[in-house]
Amino acid sequence: MDEQVRLELYVPAEHLDSVLEALHQVGAGQVGAYDRTCAITAVTGQWRPRPGANPFEGTVDELSQAPELKIEMRCRRSLAAEAVRAARAAHPYEEPVIDVIPLLTVE
Repeated sequence: MDEQVRLELYVPAEHLDSVLEALHQVGAGQVGAYDRTCAITAVTGQWRPRPGANPFEGTVDELSQAPELKIEMRCRRSLAAEAVRAARAAHPYEEPVIDVIPLLTVE
């Protein structure tokens, strides 16, 4: 069995479907005989673009907050780099936060 990781990322609601589709197309979100599995949670994101940034939302040097959706899903470790590239390509943010967290296998 391939080792698993958890992908966690934040996305504006209007881009949820395109980011999820990109992740699912590379095989993220498969758990046993199920595919397209994930958890989606409403959160509030906060950021301050620094000089040189080209923010999707917000203004350079001003603190911003906005609603976002947090996506959590499992992914085979061997697909993690491809999944991160796919999520970044579909994501509207200049610097999307995408965490890849190793998971322990307990049998």
